[in-house]
Amino acid sequence: MVRTEMHHKRSGKHKVKSRKQAIAIGLNKARSKGARIPKKGRKKSA
Repeated sequence: MVRTEMHHKRSGKHKVKSRKQAIAIGLNKARSKGARIPKKGRKKSA
């Protein structure tokens, strides 16, 4: 899903502003179809 959204972004099919938006759209579509995707975790500080 993310791969196809990135392709759409590059080809101009989506009007997303950033790479992160395209990734979020792809993950959202994958979750809605039932894919097991871990939730966003916290970043560990050093």
